[in-house]
This record gives sequence, C-alpha cells and structure tokens, in this order.
Amino acid sequence: MTDKQWEMLLQTINGQVHHPLPVGFIIDSPWLPNWSGIRILDYFSSDEEWLQANLRAVNTFPDILFLPGFWSEFGMCTEPSAFGVRCTFPPDEFPHAHRAVLSTADIDRLPSPDPRTDGLLPFVLNRLTRSRPGIEKAGHAIRFAVARGPLNVASYLMGTTDFLTLMMVQPETAERLLRKITSYLKDWLHLQMETISSIDGIFLLDDIIGFMGEQEFRSFGLPYFKELFDADVAVKFLHNDASCAVSAPFLPEMGVNLFNMGFDISLNELKVLTQGRVTLLGNIPPRDVLAAGHPSDVARATRELIRSLGDTSRVVLSCGGGMPPGVSSANIEAFYETVGRYPD
Repeated sequence: MTDKQWEMLLQTINGQVHHPLPVGFIIDSPWLPNWSGIRILDYFSSDEEWLQANLRAVNTFPDILFLPGFWSEFGMCTEPSAFGVRCTFPPDEFPHAHRAVLSTADIDRLPSPDPRTDGLLPFVLNRLTRSRPGIEKAGHAIRFAVARGPLNVASYLMGTTDFLTLMMVQPETAERLLRKITSYLKDWLHLQMETISSIDGIFLLDDIIGFMGEQEFRSFGLPYFKELFDADVAVKFLHNDASCAVSAPFLPEMGVNLFNMGFDISLNELKVLTQGRVTLLGNIPPRDVLAAGHPSDVARATRELIRSLGDTSRVVLSCGGGMPPGVSSANIEAFYETVGRYPD
C-alpha cells in the first residue's frame, strides 16, 4: 500500500467521506497465484515469484487498496505449523494443516511456540524482510502484522466440531488451549511489528466467531481478541466471513476499527450493530458475482450496493470476504469503474 492509499484508509476510518468511495480487496493465495499464471506451490516456495505476483496486482490496479498488502503466508498452515502439525502442500491446490490434538490430553502436551524459530513463521518473516527493499522501491510499504485468530488456529489443531464441543463440555480445557494460542499469536504479531518499522496495523482472520452464541463469544472470543488488538497501531482489522450478527456489536470493545464480513448481512445492518464506529469493507457476493458473474453482473451488484447505503461514511467497497479464486481482471475493472462512474 502506498502512502497515499494508507492515508486514504486512515481518513476513511476517521469518518472522512471520499468521492468516489474507496475500493479495496483482501488478496492472498486462494486468488493471487493463479491470477498471475503461477502454481500455488511456486507462489509459496519462490520469493521472487511471490513478489512479482504481488507487484503485478498493485501495478495492474494502482488505485485499489489491496489488504493487507504483500501478505507473506502459507495458507492455513502458517500459524498451526508452529505447533508441529503435519502440513500438506499439493502443487496447485490449497495447503492443509492436519490435526495435532486427537484427545484432550494432547492439549497440555502442545508446545508454547517461539515465532522466531518454529514452524513456517521464520520463513514468513524472512520473506518480508528480504522483499522489503523491492516493495518500497515500488512505492509501497508493509503495513500490517497478520495472523489467523485464536479460535481459527484452535479449530485447525483439533477440528472445528471437536473444538466447539470442547467449549461446551470442558470450558476450562478450552480456555487453556486458547490461552496458549493467544500468547503465541501475541508474540507473533509483536515480532512482526518489531522487525518491520513500517507496520502500523494488525490484521486478524477468524470465522469461528460466526459459530458462537453471545455467551460463548463473551467467554471464548471477546477477551482474547481484545488482548491481541491491544497494541499501539492505527488500524485494527478483523475478517470474519461467517455469521457476524452476534459478534458485531462487540467490535468497538474488541478495538476493531476495520471489518470485513460475509455477504449475508448488509452494510446498513452492520452500521446499526456497530453504532457507526467501525469502517466496513464489503459487500457484494464474492463467488457467485465477483468470480462467476459477467462484468455486467458485477457492475449491477456494485451499483445496487452503493445505492443501498444510507450512510457512505466509514465504507470501503469490496466483496463479502477475501478475493475468491477465479476472479478475472475484467470483473475487478468492472467493480472499480462502476464505483468511479456512480451515479452515472
């Protein structure tokens, strides 16, 4: 993200309205490698191909905010890998982290990872530091420390169903697991911030929030996310593209000031739930419209989205979730150009 783009994002978060409205998308390995014409495995294993894919995106669409921007990652294996899970990397499919917790007894045997040395994290950070000169030469900067959230990591360590069941039947054990994961993630976020001076944001991704009732979220979500977002940074960004009606009212208390949701809820509804205090990144259907639709379908959905807004402050137009696989340049251009021409 350039300095100008970062300033626009900060202004939007602070309530300033831009005309046209800003456009932004979360981009990472589900979309970027194949759009760039490379295999997913090459994207993960080659610093040069990773950098060139990201540079191609920002140069092709110079006025779009790509978030978090130059995301160094290994898919869903990134954070669980530090706990010693087995990771599978097909040549051109998404990687998979296998379960490490097969019984509750395994929870207390899990290590307390050191992000400086454990799993894939040293490779993530080393890629950023090695690529930083090229990123900055292109006029961009690394702005975010990034991690999957504690509930998301827990679900990969022991399986989503078993983790949600654990919260219900053995809440103390679930809390021990989340405490260990949260301490590790906090160290990981702060290591990124300490290593790269341009970072002024935190980006957490966790859709397991969407499978909780309010009582469960208060116990197993809210305190851990508050702790992770408790840092002196300008942007505190959360992605949850599962249901968010239960957790959305708590976003300001969590410290979140930028939120990417699923497409099953309107921005107007979220403005009410968050009392207008959180900038919203969304919200056309990502797969069925942005990926599978014709450019005319994308343009129509984008016009309808803008027309529906009762309040255009604290809005970055996007899709509901991250950029899905298969989105064409033509559809991205249709989205951006429709925003720029609106209301024509």
